[in-house]
Amino acid sequence: MSLDLLFQPFRIKNLTLPNRLVMAPMTRSFSPGGIPTDEVAAYYRRRAAADVGLIVTEGTVIDRPAARNDAGVPIFYGDALPAWKKVVDEVHAAGGLIAPQIWHVGSARGQGADWEPFGKVDSPSGMTSPDKVKFEPMSDEDIADTLAGFEKSARHARELGFDAVEIHGAHGYLIDQFLWEGLNRREDAWGGKTLAERNRFAVEVVKAVRRGIGEDIPLIIRLSQWKQQDYTARLAHTPDEMQSWLQPLADAGVDVFHCSQRRFWEPEFEGSDLNFAGWAKKLTGKATITVGSVGLNGEFLASLTKGAGAQKSDLNELLRRLEREEFDLVAVGRALLADPQWASKVKEGRFEETVDFDRQHMMNLY
Repeated sequence: MSLDLLFQPFRIKNLTLPNRLVMAPMTRSFSPGGIPTDEVAAYYRRRAAADVGLIVTEGTVIDRPAARNDAGVPIFYGDALPAWKKVVDEVHAAGGLIAPQIWHVGSARGQGADWEPFGKVDSPSGMTSPDKVKFEPMSDEDIADTLAGFEKSARHARELGFDAVEIHGAHGYLIDQFLWEGLNRREDAWGGKTLAERNRFAVEVVKAVRRGIGEDIPLIIRLSQWKQQDYTARLAHTPDEMQSWLQPLADAGVDVFHCSQRRFWEPEFEGSDLNFAGWAKKLTGKATITVGSVGLNGEFLASLTKGAGAQKSDLNELLRRLEREEFDLVAVGRALLADPQWASKVKEGRFEETVDFDRQHMMNLY
């Protein structure tokens, strides 16, 4: 199939992307003290200069105690803001577009470390995994302060000149912990037996971020069924349940659903070959991003745990789904991490020149 499909422009609100390729957010932990370095700025600029339509940064955390789980994870407040301005300027100078991914790890922070005094851990029910309680649940005051932190970071993104903003609501981190029955056992207004009830915190985060960025900047939210704590976990078991989850988020201000799967080609529900992004678009009418082993074959994280170079995937299935408008945008992670020129090489048909991902690529900024 023609690769031209991947390189057609796409418009979201007042933002026109030059093509359908998005750099997926990938934690790199190369920001000492939470401050992005010149090398981080150059890392993003290289990909912006090589035909990536939109860059979504690694997760960068809000101003809230214990929001990050690694000393090298960047923050999105205070002393880090001038460094983020340089990142934005570098990407724009290369002709690119960029969105920060705003994040809070919740109880995935763990037990503390020597790089930061261990304090209060935010989570809906004090749980790190189903039935494993380690901390105190968040109070109403904690929740209000966290929502304010998301709004403040969103306002910073607008002031720094970012082109869009993404909320990290996936993979078992704070927002996802509220959504997941396994970690949200609250009996107040922030919990509930149904996904629709547990959706309240996510909806309020979306509203807070929308207040921070205004109405004109595109707002993306990354969601997943699977969790780092449980790859087989599911939030929505039926299309109706998924509708009760996604539609309120769309109504609250989401423009794009970034739908994380371990493998993009897997169907979300029986009786249809639509993937997660396909169902999200069908149910809400909003634009969607698909992600999950694009440019690669095999299990998510398999090459990390086994140390073997991943194989290049056949793009025909991806293009077939894009052609039928199952989704609108395609996020690429490890392939772009290994090879900053991956998008340009694909555009020009130079597949044999692309670099296979290996876990060693995680150790440096290329």
